[in-house]
Amino acid sequence: MEVRLAKKLGFCFGVEHAIQTAEKTLAERGGPIMSLGEIIHNRQVVEALADKGLKVTDDPSDVSGTVLIRSHGEGPDVLAELRGRGAEIVDATCVLVKRAQKIVAELADDGYRVVVIGQASHPEVRGVCGYAPDVICIDTPEELDRLPAGGKLGIICQTTHSLEHFGRMVGLVVARGYSEIKVVNTLCSAVRDRQAAAVELARQVDVMFVLGGRQSANTRELAHLCAEQGVSTHHLEKWSDFQPEMAGGKKIAGITAGASTPKWIVEEFTENLRAFEP
Repeated sequence: MEVRLAKKLGFCFGVEHAIQTAEKTLAERGGPIMSLGEIIHNRQVVEALADKGLKVTDDPSDVSGTVLIRSHGEGPDVLAELRGRGAEIVDATCVLVKRAQKIVAELADDGYRVVVIGQASHPEVRGVCGYAPDVICIDTPEELDRLPAGGKLGIICQTTHSLEHFGRMVGLVVARGYSEIKVVNTLCSAVRDRQAAAVELARQVDVMFVLGGRQSANTRELAHLCAEQGVSTHHLEKWSDFQPEMAGGKKIAGITAGASTPKWIVEEFTENLRAFEP
């Protein structure tokens, strides 16, 4: 069948940096090292690095020796605990996540009550929220009642969210009539580029395949945006997840991939889908 690829898809610079940092550290240390949480949200990449000696733990108390801080970053309390345990920290935090952490701290220092538009359970958001006291995390209109009745608000966003979602949520906050609101756009430009390219492609095809880890927030957002265009959309990790009925009766298929999806997964899927006869 005819297959078209999004103009922008796959690994972003933050993910590439994290993987390169992990591989370099493993090569230099010549032995197992630990990662506090999965380095990126892609099972295939995590498994490949595990084969090279990268061991994953979610508990800082399990850490000894060298520890890799994943692309999502960590809060200052966690980093302080690791240093207190004598761990050697190798920091693979995405530079844009670091920027969000810095902005949160600056907003708090300037007297703003910090609000993060994001998923409270996401590791990036958990870490960012640690850089100021009493940070409020909201992600849906139903959560607006968590906001204080008045005062100064400083608002940022989870880097992997869409501009449209950030704009909608900020608009709802502004409508509540605060005396002063400072909004800083902390969205990732690479993620925005992939979102725009996915939407553009979704409007041209009969079915969209969005490739990436189930845990990947930016991949889930891609799938959501594609589905919003009214096209049949499937979020898959790799070719083995494909079912023939997904492309049944379709002539043109589109493929995009999250910022943590490796090139080989996209290539394998594309090759197999082009050979598929609906």
